[in-house]
Amino acid sequence: MQIYLVGGAVRDQLLNYPVYDKDWVVVGATVDEMLEQGFQPVGKDFPVFIHPKTGEEYALARTERKSGKGYTGFQYFASPDVSLAEDLVRRDLTINAMAQADNGEIIDPYNGQQDLNNRILRHVSPAFAEDPLRVLRVARFYARYAHLGFSIADETVELMIQLSTSDELIHLTAERVWKETERALAEETPFAYIELLNRCQALLVLFPEWLQLIDSEQQARSVLNRLQRTEHFGQNVFSCLMTVATTQLPDDEALRLIASMCERLRTPKAWLQQAQQVRQWHQAIADIESLSGAQRFELIQSLDLLRRPQRLDGVFACCAALHELDSTLHDRLQKLLTALNQLQAGELIAKGFKGKALGDELNRCRAQICDQI
Repeated sequence: MQIYLVGGAVRDQLLNYPVYDKDWVVVGATVDEMLEQGFQPVGKDFPVFIHPKTGEEYALARTERKSGKGYTGFQYFASPDVSLAEDLVRRDLTINAMAQADNGEIIDPYNGQQDLNNRILRHVSPAFAEDPLRVLRVARFYARYAHLGFSIADETVELMIQLSTSDELIHLTAERVWKETERALAEETPFAYIELLNRCQALLVLFPEWLQLIDSEQQARSVLNRLQRTEHFGQNVFSCLMTVATTQLPDDEALRLIASMCERLRTPKAWLQQAQQVRQWHQAIADIESLSGAQRFELIQSLDLLRRPQRLDGVFACCAALHELDSTLHDRLQKLLTALNQLQAGELIAKGFKGKALGDELNRCRAQICDQI
């Protein structure tokens, strides 16, 4: 039994990138031998195991054969006779087809280090064209490394076009499409994901709502460049992209398009809500200085910020990127929410206000507070 570190951990280590996850390949072992050593199997038909102490994934060396449509249409064969090189050749890119032995030696049968040094994303073998998910994976890696000067090999782009113009992409599940997209939007250069998908003709198939972004590329890139990296960076990127993509549409039509896309991709509800909020209210937030106190309070109510003040950070980050707003406005809005929440109806009731008069006085006081930001 020989165990090798493989994939992204080897790649990112050579790039001096942080390594967060480690995957391992086991050569020369059987399922029974893995179980005897305490490894926990993942699923029934896939030769992947969880280490009993580290929780890291260990996969038996395997080969695969295309047997149907989509990324699930494969049959896997794991055996002690499968070599490391045979296992690595089934991977997508040469930079992901390297392994490291326990003595630190890099095993690189497909010249991944050379492509890494030359900043090229290149497929390992023609079998690349058997898995449509690889179109999204390559675009995601491009979004991650484009700022380092990476480009895509011409022959790899040709295979991506081949997949995109066949019927393979339509067999991808919404969950897989969204998983790759969500990760790509959180990368260093998220627009590179959209640019490459358009270049290989996948954007029309998977994200037709984003075709407008190609015509608005300069604006979209500028907005994303201004967007500050935060914990929810990918979500904010999505909100900004949806606003730019629907700029030419009436508000109601834009909101329907965002809802339709999010439903198709099965995005988290929070992503849908924020994207719609930013699209509907970004201009009002940008123009808040010219609004009356009553209009400002109406804006706060529409965003439900008194009950959900945590929404402010993401919505404002997007608006700031879209309109180049001063960050001090965020602090002023935060103080405004605090002041509004400190206004207690009980104090007004004690003064004799009740019924409609109480509601009117509450709104008058809130508008007065909003006038002071």
